[in-house]
Amino acid sequence: MTSSKKDGASATINVGLAGAATDVVSRYGRGVKEHFVAYGGIDNETGQRLKRGLKQISHSKVNPKYRDTNLKQQAGFSAEIKEVARRRAEEAISGKKPTTMRTDDIPGHVNDPLFDISSKVDAAGNPVPGSSAQMKFVGASPEAAVGKMLGKKYQKYIDNDCKMLVPSDYYDGMKAELEERISSLEEQVERLKSSGKADAAAKMQAKLDKCRTLEKNLRKSKVSNKEAMEARTSPKLSTAKDITKASHGAGMDQAKIGAAIGGGISIVRNVIAMCHDGKSFTDAAKAIAADTAEAGAVSYATGFVGALVKGALQNSKSAAFRSASKTGLPAMVATSALEVGKSLKRYMSGEIDGVQCLDELGEKGCGMLTAGMFTAIGQVAIPIPVVGAMIGSMAGYALSSSCYRELVDSLKEAKLSRMRRVRIERECAEMADAMQKFRKALDRRIEKHLQEKRMLFDSAFTAMKSALEIGDVDGYIASTNRITAHFGKKPLYASMVECNALMESDMTIRI
Repeated sequence: MTSSKKDGASATINVGLAGAATDVVSRYGRGVKEHFVAYGGIDNETGQRLKRGLKQISHSKVNPKYRDTNLKQQAGFSAEIKEVARRRAEEAISGKKPTTMRTDDIPGHVNDPLFDISSKVDAAGNPVPGSSAQMKFVGASPEAAVGKMLGKKYQKYIDNDCKMLVPSDYYDGMKAELEERISSLEEQVERLKSSGKADAAAKMQAKLDKCRTLEKNLRKSKVSNKEAMEARTSPKLSTAKDITKASHGAGMDQAKIGAAIGGGISIVRNVIAMCHDGKSFTDAAKAIAADTAEAGAVSYATGFVGALVKGALQNSKSAAFRSASKTGLPAMVATSALEVGKSLKRYMSGEIDGVQCLDELGEKGCGMLTAGMFTAIGQVAIPIPVVGAMIGSMAGYALSSSCYRELVDSLKEAKLSRMRRVRIERECAEMADAMQKFRKALDRRIEKHLQEKRMLFDSAFTAMKSALEIGDVDGYIASTNRITAHFGKKPLYASMVECNALMESDMTIRI
């Protein structure tokens, strides 16, 4: 199999893997979107505005005299938003419609006296009984937190049998403290009853009942004290961590699917090669292992990047971008970059010339565009998760690539046929000679043009790699800006500081 055919077969398989990632990218992308919403405080898809987002809370005023107290209190609000975002992300990833909300974001329940979070609301928009909880991030230790929550200030939660969400890093310690108190109070009640001290026993029994109620209603939050404070002081970093975690989950889930698909295709292909071409078992086993690993790696990148792109587009201010998030575009992003990169690599290594490189890029661009459309068609025609989208995208890519190649060949034949029909032999020879000269001149111009670009990209990519290795973010940005400037465009920012300022501004970024 020639290099070109191998590249074409590999591209078709990779596009199929991207199609198979549609379901995973869609679910995890919706989860990623929830973290964008939590940071900015607005769901651009539904138009809902939260009472506040992590970004707004991070700008809350802090009295220098009571800095720690103020930050602790504000971190509690941030914890509520993080809790809801993580729950809604999990609901979306599991394929459900997210329903968890802060009561502050439910009309008519702002500053609810008993509950902070509700996992379900009824048709009228009211929290469903038993689905709500109060969230408390208090105390300098689990033991101190138990002491505060058994105090008079929190009696209303005990009286109303409220579920109590506590920091994930405090939960085990608080459970142990309550169990110890319950055991001690049980002994005291029995001792007082045995001594005939009924009134004292009744008072002790009330304390025991209170501890039992709190212990029964204690719930483990998805947020720790440290994460809550980080969300308050560094909301962008906190959000980035959650987005990365969700995207990684998408990558890992899709890597398993991709490895299975890629490995299955490789097994069939190599078994045929063993039977018909005499390929050895050892070589076949190595090829299968390599193909499986490559498919897993490609699928991980597709899942990770796809979920990230899907989430960002779905909560974009632009209606066009939000519409694009509902297509196969997010899943195709990583695969498109990979396939285009292959053609550029082949050109830079001298395997193909400039004209062939442009020809390949045109074919792959056409293929990727059609594959995205066929992914959706395949999923509708074959409503089986993964299978329909994969088959549709592979068929779309193969069909469009074939049509593109046939069209190019037909155009060439039509030109030659017309020349034979309308030109006499002498004029035809002259025209052919002129065309040959023009082609050579064009090749020289294209080669010179791409040679300059190759030198630029080689230099820029080397600098980018070096910057990544030493963690020089500004150096990386400067290297990418060289490419931008070379093509006559003005870079959006020149440093990480300017990038952050741009992200926080209301400026519209046009791509």
